[in-house]
Amino acid sequence: MHEDRSSDGEGAPETVAVPRSLVPHLSQSAILLDIDGTLLDLAPTPREVWVPPGLADTLNRLLVQTSGALALVSGRSLNDIDLIFAPKQFPAVGGHGAEMRVSIDSESVAIHAPPMDKELKLRLAAIAKLSPGILLEDKGYSLALHYRLAPHAEEAIYQAVSLIRADLPNAPIEVLPGKCVCEIKHSGFTKATGVLELMNHQPFKGRRPFFIGDDVTDETVFAIMPDLDGLSFSVGRRAQGVAGHFGEPSDVRQWLAHLLDDENTTTRP
Repeated sequence: MHEDRSSDGEGAPETVAVPRSLVPHLSQSAILLDIDGTLLDLAPTPREVWVPPGLADTLNRLLVQTSGALALVSGRSLNDIDLIFAPKQFPAVGGHGAEMRVSIDSESVAIHAPPMDKELKLRLAAIAKLSPGILLEDKGYSLALHYRLAPHAEEAIYQAVSLIRADLPNAPIEVLPGKCVCEIKHSGFTKATGVLELMNHQPFKGRRPFFIGDDVTDETVFAIMPDLDGLSFSVGRRAQGVAGHFGEPSDVRQWLAHLLDDENTTTRP
């Protein structure tokens, strides 16, 4: 990981290695982690992501060391998150803040997030017919159009979404551009609102959070970390306002494993 000397997002960053002591003792920390592009390498389709050997065990050990204050923060639904990491389960904020599970023993709850209107969803889903290779993912609270297999269709997808929004100016929806994905969700909730709600519950309450994310949707969480006396780190790019950045998900996985090593061998102030 690297510490960013500039936060303007322009040019090549001047960087130095960041000591893991930047993160407080795990007994005082809340660990918040995005999944795709952060913990896991991106894949051609959402279903093709792969959990490397040892990652689930690392997360589970961090969950124990933090007394349960580790959560996955994702645009994926809680059900999808559980399928990816099965048989392990973790506390999580899913659906871009639409769902939350505070602990592995608690039931998942919706956070004031109504499902997307059925007719609107059908109109948006029809965009997938623009080109072979556009993959449709229905997340309940949102709809994602993946075009990693059809990069030429990017402009056409966003134009089609814009036409629908122009036709329905009062529809309470928000467009989230991502890495080869255009996601449309109900407005009024974000990953940040989900994290803020999560941090009001034990065992997260009163701890210092640190969040690692990679995409545009993670920027809402980057922005609120100072309000929580927390830290944020980006992956693959130097995002504005972060304390440091990682080159790729494998760096994140290695760093998390080293947090456990440090916890077992040293005492950080």
